[in-house]
Amino acid sequence: MKFLFDLFPVILFFITLKVAEKAASASAVLGEILTTVGIATTVKPSLVPIMLATVAVIIGSIIQIIWAKLHYKKVDNTLWLSALLVTILGGMTLYFQNDAFIKWKPTLLYWTFAVVLIGARLFSRKNIIKMMMGKEIQLPETIWNNLNVAWAIFFSALGALNLYVAFHYSIDTWASFKLFGTMGLMFIFIIVQSVAINKYIINEDKA
Repeated sequence: MKFLFDLFPVILFFITLKVAEKAASASAVLGEILTTVGIATTVKPSLVPIMLATVAVIIGSIIQIIWAKLHYKKVDNTLWLSALLVTILGGMTLYFQNDAFIKWKPTLLYWTFAVVLIGARLFSRKNIIKMMMGKEIQLPETIWNNLNVAWAIFFSALGALNLYVAFHYSIDTWASFKLFGTMGLMFIFIIVQSVAINKYIINEDKA
């Protein structure tokens, strides 16, 4: 359930994009929405699906924040950051009719994660990965440091890969990559990471 909750805005973006590509009324619906928020403009037909999907992901992010506040009594900083980025960049996409802004959102989010991981370690001597996982498993300090760096590199690479797919392939391909590709890469990375640290967990238990 938590997994679907985290992916809710992305899933909503993907579904809206696919529906808008086939719906004859998509342009009219988008026009009504833009007029309502004070953006009176004629949208290029090719941009209608992704702009409607952008509206959907902004609304989805707001719903996600409200749901987290009501049901979990708090909102994670990650959700706040994601919602802030999608609202700002999504708003710019709608206002300027330029899908480049919303395509940058995942990259900026991933690169922020990487900067926070490295910055916290360098300037405050905090290992965020250890803070998140340290209660679940015991590892040597050097392994925690390696994991912290590995996650930072992974997020940096994922951000770069998002830009490559976004600006070298179709919007459909990018949307599919954003939902399925990143999820698959994350799953593979976690599996590889688990296998790599397993021997250190076993050694710690024996010790």
